[in-house]
Amino acid sequence: MSLAGKTILMSGGSRGIGLAIALRAAADGANIAMLAKTDTPHPKLEGTIHTAAEQIRAAGGQALPIVGDVRDDDDITEAVLKTQGEFGGIDIVINNASVIDLSRSLDLGAKKYDLMQDVNVRGTFMLSRAAVPILKDAENPHILSLSPPLNPTPKWLGAHTGYTLAKFGMTMVTLGLAAEFARDGIAANTLWPRTTIATAAVQNLLGGDKVMAASRTAGIYADAAYAVLTKPAAGYTGQTLIVEDVLEADGVTDFSGYAAIPGTPDDRLFPDIFLD
Repeated sequence: MSLAGKTILMSGGSRGIGLAIALRAAADGANIAMLAKTDTPHPKLEGTIHTAAEQIRAAGGQALPIVGDVRDDDDITEAVLKTQGEFGGIDIVINNASVIDLSRSLDLGAKKYDLMQDVNVRGTFMLSRAAVPILKDAENPHILSLSPPLNPTPKWLGAHTGYTLAKFGMTMVTLGLAAEFARDGIAANTLWPRTTIATAAVQNLLGGDKVMAASRTAGIYADAAYAVLTKPAAGYTGQTLIVEDVLEADGVTDFSGYAAIPGTPDDRLFPDIFLD
């Protein structure tokens, strides 16, 4: 199965993992609509929704950049309607937008707590829900959320409670949608990497250059997402998937080409959070 002609509505996507997934789909000739806030360049982060759209078109896809906020219900409605109007439907929703703050509970500001809940959990629910009536008409509809398996152990619940709640919330929303709309043939799954991915979030929040050097590229996430989104939706839903497991199931056993620094052995890579 290919993503040629398929229409993806993604939250975020201006850079990092979301953009990598969009570019992988664009290589097939997919249509990518992105709901993101990055209308102007960030002083510390590369990329805007407009530069992402240019890269998608250069990769062979169609792009529809929609400047908006996944926390705003009107922006969500506009994004769904614009995507349907431009491309004639929606086949896939990717909940990529996410806010991270690993502060301990006593150090986490109330506004940041609310922001993580609003973007990660509420945004995933509202964007997915708004697209469901259109997904029902798609040939192979998928919802994919970039969130971890539920692992409510003291280790992870206590590490950064606010962020853990927000990421587990994304996963619970997705599993709930999988159960609720299974009869409609809509797949809903989550996807999470076994190792850290070399993104700006890792660079700025998880240890800088040292962790970046021990990470894999966003390409591994993109290839796994592609594998998920090309599966028959009716029989591939309600799962909390791991990037490497998805690829191994498709016969990929050598991940050395995904190392941020070529030649880094697997046992030297930095494990991602939420996985034991």
